[in-house]
Amino acid sequence: MIFRRTLPVVALLALALWLGGLLTLGALVAPMVFARVSMPWSADAMTAIFQRFDLVAMTCAAVVFATEAVRVFTRIPFARVDHLRAGVSTLAALAAVYEGTRISPRIAALHAEGVIRGVGSAGMELSALHDRAELLGKTEVLLLVLVVVLQVWTAPQDSKAT
Repeated sequence: MIFRRTLPVVALLALALWLGGLLTLGALVAPMVFARVSMPWSADAMTAIFQRFDLVAMTCAAVVFATEAVRVFTRIPFARVDHLRAGVSTLAALAAVYEGTRISPRIAALHAEGVIRGVGSAGMELSALHDRAELLGKTEVLLLVLVVVLQVWTAPQDSKAT
């Protein structure tokens, strides 16, 4: 069946975009922007970038969910490891949705109000939100690496030996 071959490819492409984006933003873009651009413009720029990426991450999560749903609806056998893959994918998606719908919008609102991280009660809230966003991003990276491994592990193999 064509789905057995294409579903892992589609899921892996979505996972690559999601995981690669997280790594690129966290390891390259954010440190460079904050090192080279003055406040508050650096914070404004990164807030806008992360809000846009949140849409990408949530879209990728939806694509991964769709591939899992197609596997169920086309009655592709679902082993224990497939349940694990779907469960870990769900955790990563929940982190992305929470960050994209709760954390990033609140950070953006605080920035729009002129709040400075660590200054005053609103600044302490901003600092806590930033720390939570970092933790969620790191958690997503770990979960997504595991999902990629499980996608490859559970991908259909050729029945012919080469």
